[in-house]
Formats: sequence, C-alpha cells, structure tokens
Amino acid sequence: MRRLTRAEFLRAGAVSGAVALSGAGAVTFAACGGSSGEAPAARNATPQVIARRKDRPATPTLAIASGPSPADNTARAVAAAGGMAAYVQSGDVVVVKPNMVTGRAPEYAATTNPEVVATLVRLARDAGAKRVLVMDNPTSDARSAYSLSGIADAADAAGAEVHFMTDAGYRDYVIPGSLLGTHPLYSPAVDADVLITVPIAKQHGSATLTLAGKNLMGICNKRSRLHTKGLSRGIAELAAAFVPDLAVIDATRILVRNGPNGGNLDDVVTKNTVVACADWVAADAWVTRLFGLTPQDVPYLTAAADMNLGTIDLRSQPIKHV
Repeated sequence: MRRLTRAEFLRAGAVSGAVALSGAGAVTFAACGGSSGEAPAARNATPQVIARRKDRPATPTLAIASGPSPADNTARAVAAAGGMAAYVQSGDVVVVKPNMVTGRAPEYAATTNPEVVATLVRLARDAGAKRVLVMDNPTSDARSAYSLSGIADAADAAGAEVHFMTDAGYRDYVIPGSLLGTHPLYSPAVDADVLITVPIAKQHGSATLTLAGKNLMGICNKRSRLHTKGLSRGIAELAAAFVPDLAVIDATRILVRNGPNGGNLDDVVTKNTVVACADWVAADAWVTRLFGLTPQDVPYLTAAADMNLGTIDLRSQPIKHV
C-alpha cells in the first residue's frame, strides 16, 4: 500500500483558510502571529496540496557527530544518516524548522545554533531544493528572536528564505488521535515537500525536554490548548499528523536548567554534538542521555512510543558515531 504524503494525510481534515508560500525574496518580513492568535475565517474548503512524502528506511540510522565545529558536525551527521539527497529531491520546497523561542544569543542555548541551521540550508540547496524556508513562531517578539539568535542572517547568507509566520497562514486540520480533534497548523509548512525539525536540546519546565518532537509545536497555533488538554499526548498527536522527514538535534550547547528561555550562562553545558535521524523519536531518545535522563523520563516520548511513531528502545537501533 502506498504511504500517504503528509499533506494527503491531512487534506481531508483541512477545514479553513488558504495561503501561498512567501514571496521569492530571501527574507520575508510580515506581521507575525503569536501562539495564542486565532486562525482566520474559512476562505477555501480544500487547500492546495503540493507536498509529496518520502518513505524513510525501515530502520533509519541514528547518526551522532561530535567535534568543535557545529557546521562540520551537522554535515557529518546528515551524511551518516543517509545524506541530504535521501530526503531532498530536485525542485523540492524544504522547510527547516529551528527553535527561535526568544531573543537570545547562541551561547545561551535557548535557540538553535545558527551554524547548524545554515549548514542544513546549504545541504538542501546542494541536493537540488528549489526553495528552503526557515521559520518559527516565537513566544516573544519575532524580529528580535530571529535577529538575536543569529539565525536570520545565517540562513539568509546560506540561501534560505527567512519566513515570518503570519496568522493568515494557519488552517485547521483534523489531528489523528483522541485528544486534539482539529488544530491550526501552518499551511506553508504542511504543503512543503520536506520538513526538517532542528531544535536546540534544552530543559523545558512543562515537557521535561525540548527536542525534535517538542520543536514541532512551533508550527501550530493555539499552543495553550496543548497545555490545557494534555501536553505530552498533544505533542505526540501533532507529530503523528505532521511527521518530519528528518530530525537534526543541535546539542552544541545544551540548556540544563530554566528552559525554555534560559538567560544564564551557568545553566549551559557544552556538548559539541549534533544528532541526525529520520526517526525523530529515536533521535530524541538518544539525546536524553546528555541530560542524565532516559526516554521514559520524557512523557511525550513515551506517548509517541505508545502511538508507534518511532523507537525509544535503542538496543537494536543502527547507530553511527562519526
């Protein structure tokens, strides 16, 4: 049986709104929608669908690269996980989704390292991507978060379109599972051919850790609903609907306390590591050890494992240290 694309999977549930991808300019400045904003009124019952989903290997390789250069670690990890050409085809529209939660410089480990993001943009472009969009929905002022993180300039220089997410970009989709029902997702990310989730590894007061799965909350609106209805199960259900094609976890510096925003360098530990895998659950599971935890200590990971979204038991997982 043919595996549905991400957009095909969600098409039947899309019940409101429509929006095109941002314009061709390298940096798109538009009004930024906050996480509590309401989705716009319905304009089109059936949104346009342009995505096509790649099948991942049955047992994808979990790649761990360590060394002093975040860019080099990223390139080696992606290569060991199959190479970007395994995920991106010529003409693809690619969304690279970092964590830009707030306006912090990279050394505070609250936001994804800009060298990691820029390297992914270059690798996607080299693999033939027609467009690479870099986007997030910060909980603080978006322009400040994009700028102070260093990600906007780094992604722009690497050839990405730095996309500011707007309220007009959200549509409601039916989410599989028992919790959310329908939820607004950012349609340019849904409609992209390839989604790469690239979080900073950090402690989170509500979710225990922010890793690849938690990072997907940045492409949904009304995030307070997840906290109210059940954060861990909500993250797993979002990930079931909006499966990333590749997870790349930035553990160059990790935030071990006072996440997700941080702000104190005493809470930062240097690990100089980047992890890549097509199975985001396996990637997240491995990174828990950097915090002295296990996957079972992170409720959204156990929820994801219960939904068969990936593996948290790494004993039979192909792992490459490069």
